[in-house]
Amino acid sequence: QVQFVESGGGLVQAGGSLRLSCTATGITFRLNAIGWYRQTPGKQRELVASISRTDSSTNYPDSVKGRFTISRDNAKSTVYLQMSNLKPEDTAVYYCNTFAPEATWWGQGTQVTVSS
Repeated sequence: QVQFVESGGGLVQAGGSLRLSCTATGITFRLNAIGWYRQTPGKQRELVASISRTDSSTNYPDSVKGRFTISRDNAKSTVYLQMSNLKPEDTAVYYCNTFAPEATWWGQGTQVTVSS
């Protein structure tokens, strides 16, 4: 059974930073490109960062580019999302999953709330 467990969310003031972690079990982590996604009520889940299997390639949408950094530790089956200069519009529940996300693999996510 594949499971992604996210942690590290919280309440932070605008301009602050947070580091999210996500640990995977039940998959060969190093063989999968991984993405961080976020969702707010009434909106579709959106991809905010992705990292290739070999850690050589990362991608971000313009909305977070320069503020978010994704990294991975294959030995720990863990992916991280360092978020800085946070904005109120970054408020969301953050999830990780494979880059082509499997619908049944979504975890509980971790709530990030940015106050203005």
